[in-house]
Amino acid sequence: MNKSLYVRSTPTGFDIAMFEDKRLVEFSQEINDKSFQVGDIYLGKVKKVVPGLNACFVDIGYEKDAFLHYLDLGAQYNSLKKFTEDVTSGKKKGAMLQHFKLEEDIAKDGKIADLVSKGDLVMVQVVKEPISTKGPRLSSEISIAGRYCVLVPFGDAVNISKKVTDNAEKKRLKQIALGVKPKNFGVIVRTAAISCETEELERDIKELVQKWEAAVQLLKSAKPADRIVQEVARTTSMLRDLLNDSFQSIYFDDPRMHEEVKEYVSSIAPDKAEIVKLYKSKQDMFEHFGIDKQVKSTFGKNVTMPGGAYIIIEHTEALHVIDVNSGNRMKQELDQENNALNTNLDAADEIARQLRLRDMGGIIVIDFIDMRKAANKKLVYERMSEAMKTDRAKHTVLPISKFGLLQITRQRVRPEVNVVTQEVCPTCEGTGHIRPSILLSDEIESHLRYILQEQNEKKVALHTHPYLAAYFTKGFMSKQMKWWWKYKVWIKVTEEPSYQINEYHFLNSNGEQISI
Repeated sequence: MNKSLYVRSTPTGFDIAMFEDKRLVEFSQEINDKSFQVGDIYLGKVKKVVPGLNACFVDIGYEKDAFLHYLDLGAQYNSLKKFTEDVTSGKKKGAMLQHFKLEEDIAKDGKIADLVSKGDLVMVQVVKEPISTKGPRLSSEISIAGRYCVLVPFGDAVNISKKVTDNAEKKRLKQIALGVKPKNFGVIVRTAAISCETEELERDIKELVQKWEAAVQLLKSAKPADRIVQEVARTTSMLRDLLNDSFQSIYFDDPRMHEEVKEYVSSIAPDKAEIVKLYKSKQDMFEHFGIDKQVKSTFGKNVTMPGGAYIIIEHTEALHVIDVNSGNRMKQELDQENNALNTNLDAADEIARQLRLRDMGGIIVIDFIDMRKAANKKLVYERMSEAMKTDRAKHTVLPISKFGLLQITRQRVRPEVNVVTQEVCPTCEGTGHIRPSILLSDEIESHLRYILQEQNEKKVALHTHPYLAAYFTKGFMSKQMKWWWKYKVWIKVTEEPSYQINEYHFLNSNGEQISI
C-alpha cells in the first residue's frame, strides 16, 4: 500500500489530505494556533462539582467549562493533585519523581465529591475536543506521546502495545524501557517501536522526560486555565503515528512548514527525509493533484460506488444513519441474493473509508440490503470488521441484527469533518434571478476603481472564470492594459476553472479576499 500526504496552507490554517493507493482516505481542515486539541495539557481550576453525574466542570479557558468524570481522574489522581500543589506553591523545585512519595490509588467506584472540591487546581489533559454545544472532555491521567513510546507520570509499569504479537520482541522492548525510564514514570511502548534500535527507543523516552521537565517548569508560574503542554500540529502527529516505509511522498506548498516537517522527519526517520517535498507550481496544489475533485465528490450526502450502487449518509444529533442502495447494479445480476451480498460487501469497504475520512463518531447505524442467508450476513459483518482494522479510532462493530441493521460505535475526539458540497449559485446568489451579463464588465471595473482609489490597495489580483479572464487579457489593447494606463497599477488576472461563468473575486497582496 502506497501512501501520500498533501498539506495546503490557507489564510486561516491548512488542509491535510492523505491518500492510500491514490485514493483519499483522510481529510482535515486545521486552524492555526488552535487551542483545546487532543493531547493539550492545562492547569485547570474546578468550577463546580456535580455528585449526581459523579463528575466536575473545570475551567481551562474555553467559553464553556470542560467536563471531567470520576472514571477519568486516573488511579494516581491524589499524587497528581499533591504534585501540582507542591509545584505551584514552590515546595517542589524539580520535575523528577524519584523522591516523590506516591499516594494510594483512588477507588474504582468512588465518589468525586470525596476527592475534588470547588477551587482545586489540577493538571488536566484534553481527551475530546469541543464538539457542537459541548465543551472539551478532560482526563487527569496525564500522558505524553512520542514516536515509539508514551510517558505516563506517576505510574511505574511498562506496557507493550497489543499489536506487538511476537513474545521475544515484547520482552526485548520491555527490557529496554525498564532500563531507561525514571522511577515513578510508566511507559507504554507503541507499535511503531517494533524492530527499532535500542538507541532510538532510549532517545525517545529521554526526549519525553525532557518534555515533562519543560511542562513542570511552566507549571511553576502558571495561572489557572494556562496551557502547559501543546500537542504537536496535526500534520506532525500524523507523521509521528503513521510514518513508515509505505509513505512515498509528503507535499507542502508552504516553505516554512516544509522545512519544519523535513527537520522533524529527519530526526525521527532520517532515511525518509527525501520524501518531504516542496510544491512550487503557481497552480493550486490540491487542484493540480486532483484532490479538490475527490473531496467534493466524496463528502456529499450521496456517495456513488463503482458498479452503480450508492450509499446515503444522514446525520442526526444522536447518531449517524447510512443506507445502502443497489442502484443500477440490480440490472447486472439476475440472482437477488448474490446481488445484495456483493453490493453490501462493496458498501462495507466504502463505509469504513467514509467513517475515517469524515471522522464520524458516536453511534453509526447501517441499513444494508436485506439478505436471507445467515452465512451471507456473517460475510458482510466480517468484511466490515476487516475494513475497520485500519481505523486508528477505537471502535466496536456488532453483527447484523434480525432487522438487517449493523451498528458501529466509533470514538469521537474531534468535531466531524464537514465539507460543503452544495454551493449557492454565484450568478443569482440563490435568488433565482441574474443580473444582465452585459453589465458584468462595468460592475468589475466599478469595483476595481473603488478598491484602488477609495481603499488605496497597491496590489490587486482578479480571480475569475477562464472565459472572463480571456475577455480582460486578450488583444494588444486589452482591458488589462487599459487598467494599467488608467490606474498605473498592473492588475494580475488569474484563471479559476472551478469558478462559475459570472464569478469573480479580488485578492490583495497577502492573498486575502478584498471585501467590497
